Amino acid sequence: MFGDAWSLLIVRDLMFRRLRSFNEFGSSAEGIASNILADRLAKLEAAGIIEWRADPADARRVHYRLTGKGIDLAPALVEIVLWSTRYEETDAPAEIVRAMRTQREAFLAGVRSRWEADASSAPAASAARAESAAATAKRRGSSAARHPRAKGTARRVASRRKARR
Repeated sequence: MFGDAWSLLIVRDLMFRRLRSFNEFGSSAEGIASNILADRLAKLEAAGIIEWRADPADARRVHYRLTGKGIDLAPALVEIVLWSTRYEETDAPAEIVRAMRTQREAFLAGVRSRWEADASSAPAASAARAESAAATAKRRGSSAARHPRAKGTARRVASRRKARR
């Protein structure tokens, strides 16, 4: 699950940068390809790390959030961020890194409380819809079945490949 950097970056962005939509992830500085993004989102969902909910303002869009299992990765991600800032040039804001270092428990409590507040303010997706999507994904094993936006992405990728030939 965490053998590839993209999964960790998605979890990081959900946890610390509070990105929520497919387009927000796709527009991040790392520049993840849409087909890879759709695949990683589906794998993280299948592993129980993230879940998605319909956007109340536009039912065609979905918002992602960490599950309880996903938010429990916060201490590990903090350690990875701290290690990275020690040995690499990062774009992590200095004040955030300082809080991670000097007030680790308070920082983690803040991450969890923001997650809990997000959970209580967003309407939950229907359990039947989530179960249906999971069952279809298991049967088909395709990213289109696992991720609500992947079907369109798969069509666009196939269309681009055909145009190149």
